[in-house]
Amino acid sequence: MIGLIAAMALSLRLGTKTFQIETIIQAIFTYNPDITAHQIVMDIRFPRALGAALIGAFLALSGAIMQALTRNPLAEPSLLGVSHGAAFALVLTLAFFPKLSLAGTTAAAMAGAGLTVLFIFSLTARAKGGITPVKLALAGIAIGMFLSSLTSSLGLYFNVAKDMSFWYAGGLAYITWSSLEILSAAGVVGVVIVALLARSLTLLGLGVDVTKGLGINLHIVRILGVLAVLLLTGSSVAVSGAIGFIGLVVPHISRMLVGSDYRLLLPVSALLGSVLLVTADVGARLINPPYETTVGIVTAAIGVPFFLYLVRNEGSRSS
Repeated sequence: MIGLIAAMALSLRLGTKTFQIETIIQAIFTYNPDITAHQIVMDIRFPRALGAALIGAFLALSGAIMQALTRNPLAEPSLLGVSHGAAFALVLTLAFFPKLSLAGTTAAAMAGAGLTVLFIFSLTARAKGGITPVKLALAGIAIGMFLSSLTSSLGLYFNVAKDMSFWYAGGLAYITWSSLEILSAAGVVGVVIVALLARSLTLLGLGVDVTKGLGINLHIVRILGVLAVLLLTGSSVAVSGAIGFIGLVVPHISRMLVGSDYRLLLPVSALLGSVLLVTADVGARLINPPYETTVGIVTAAIGVPFFLYLVRNEGSRSS
C-alpha cells in the first residue's frame, strides 16, 4: 500500500511540469479553479493516477482468474484475445456510432470481449479432446491476430485508424472523472464476483476431480469467472486501450510472494497491478519529455522478457 501511495504521489508530481508536494496538497484539499497548477493536478493528473491504479488492478485480477480457470500459466486477457475482441467492438462503434456515449462505448467493449471469449471456448470445446490450456492459448492467439487485422482494416476503410491507434498502443492520457465513473461502476461488480470466487479458484488448483468432490459447481465458477473478466477487462480496454502483460506478469509475481491461495493471491495481485501500471505511466511520461510514450510500450518492455522466461520454464518442465 505504501508503494501505491508513493507511485501515485510521483504520478501527481511528475510530468511536463513538475509540481512541489505543497502545491499538490493544496490542489487536493483547497482547490482553486483559477490556479493553473490546481487545474492540472485535479483535472488531469489525479484522475489519470486513479485510473491507472484501477486499470492495473483490474487487469491483474483478470489475468489471475484466467490462469486459474484455464490452468494455463501463460493466460491473460490480451493473449487469449479478450482485449482484441473489445478493440474490434470499439472500431465498430467509432465507424457506425461515432457519437456514442462513454457508457455505450464501454458496453460495446465488454460485449466484444464476451463474444470473443464465447467463440474461443466453443471452438476449443468442439475440438478432439475438448478444452485444454494449450488449445485455449493457441485459439486465443489465432483469433486475437485475426481480430487485430480486421480491426486495422476497418479502421483504415472507415477512416478511424487514427482514433484506434490510441487503443492499440494503450494509453492513460485521456482518462477523465467521467470515464472513472464508468470504470468504477463496472469494476465494483467484477471485484465482488472475484471476492466470491476466491475459495473456489484455490480449490480448482487441486484438480477438477478434487474440486467436484468438495461440492464446487465448476460450471457456475467458470461462468462467474468469465463474467468478472469481461467486466474488468472490457471496462479497462474501453478507457485505456489494450494494455498488455499486466495480467500475465503480476499474478506470477504475487504467486511467488504469497503462494497459490487465491484469498491472498487476488488482493496482492490487485495491489501490485496498481503499483506497476501507475509506475509504468510515470516512466512513460519521463522517457522522452515533453512528448509522451504510450504506457503500453512500457508494459510490453517489462512483460515480453517475463513471458519468454515463463515459456522457457514451462518447456523445461514438460521435457
